[in-house]
Amino acid sequence: MNILNKKIKIRFVKIAFVKVLMLFAIFATASAQATEQIHTGYFSNKAVDGYDVTAYFELQKPLQGSSKYTLEYQGADWYFASQKNLDKFKANPTKYAPQYGGYCAWAMSNDKAAPGNPPYWTIYKNKLYLNYDQKILDTWRADKDGFIKKADARWASMDKE
Repeated sequence: MNILNKKIKIRFVKIAFVKVLMLFAIFATASAQATEQIHTGYFSNKAVDGYDVTAYFELQKPLQGSSKYTLEYQGADWYFASQKNLDKFKANPTKYAPQYGGYCAWAMSNDKAAPGNPPYWTIYKNKLYLNYDQKILDTWRADKDGFIKKADARWASMDKE
């Protein structure tokens, strides 16, 4: 009787383990298919890694924002170098927010959702685009219009959380 109980317990544990793995696979697949509206990374809620997105337009360079000047927009925390910059963003967030939620523009054009990195940026036709690294940025700049067309279509068709 004791051996029978052990076999039943072992079988129960195996079945429970398989069910947990199946649930994990289902949730992992669902989250892989959905993309956050704004890329914030895994360990923070900072949009654009805490850089002030208005600075790209005003100073033509990346500038780290300050925790003194923050705003919640589309579920992410946006940081700014000054109250003036925060106010500009607040008045017209779509003007300053990066395209594709801050994901890499080149990756988006290739059906991927890689993070965009603040130092690898371009303003093109009054829109901010981020890319993953210098090599990707150089590739993207060589055919901006082609990559934007593909990325726009991909972004429009993606599920966003």
